[in-house]
Amino acid sequence: MLTHLFFSLLILISVGLNTLGQTLLKLGSGQNPMNIYLLAGIFSYGLSTVFYILVLGKLNLSVAYPLVIGLTITCTTIAGAVFLHEKVESVHWLGVGLILSGISAIALAKPI
Repeated sequence: MLTHLFFSLLILISVGLNTLGQTLLKLGSGQNPMNIYLLAGIFSYGLSTVFYILVLGKLNLSVAYPLVIGLTITCTTIAGAVFLHEKVESVHWLGVGLILSGISAIALAKPI
């Protein structure tokens, strides 16, 4: 039980840092190549990779990759809409829903 909770937390940390990194990279794009947003985004993205490697130590790649990437796509879409005020079309939200359905199927098929 504790191991399950620990690796779930590692997945969420990896997804959160990846989403933060992507959002910061977007904020820093089109500016001076060495701005604070880009540097923080690269750092966050790199730290996310460290946590992802810890996840890979426990889960099969065929489970870990879809979970982390699917959740990152979902969270990044939400971050783009909420923080960057990007317009997200209905069909895009439908795609996010389908991704979440796929993640659910993968997660249910293989316990962490």
